[in-house]
Amino acid sequence: MRRSAGINTAFRAIKAQHASNRSAMEVLADRMIGFASSTPFLVTHAILFVGWIYWNLPFSGLTKFDPYPYSMLTTIVSLEAIFLSTFILISQNHETRLSERRNQLDLQVNLLTEQENTKMLKVLERIADKVGANTQDDPSLQVLEQSTRPEKLVEQIEEATEKTETKGAR
Repeated sequence: MRRSAGINTAFRAIKAQHASNRSAMEVLADRMIGFASSTPFLVTHAILFVGWIYWNLPFSGLTKFDPYPYSMLTTIVSLEAIFLSTFILISQNHETRLSERRNQLDLQVNLLTEQENTKMLKVLERIADKVGANTQDDPSLQVLEQSTRPEKLVEQIEEATEKTETKGAR
């Protein structure tokens, strides 16, 4: 339980540090994406588009400033889409960096936990030896007592990925 609280505190610290290191453009991008993903943004756009199109219809009785096919509206919407997609990419880049830092912390905690578990297994084996319990016939215990080597795990993951990709290419 204590470790879980420590991890949560570490995650919050990473997020706070990352938030304080954001550039003005990243802050602007996050705010724009926050607004662009809101209901008021959607409603405002729906009203504007319907109003624009109605204004420029032949039977509206109003002076047309952008007749069908609404090229000015298309240009404005295209520019807006370009800017919004740029803001989305900036925001995603920021979130990716934050996620990578969380993953690094998570990996370090997992490796520490693995080391502690290995140490506990060795201590339990010594206790079992002292009380005369037979642990030699359990091959899975011997595997669990081996230290975890991250480099070896990466190699195994890469080999498995290559095999999967090779099978998929056939």
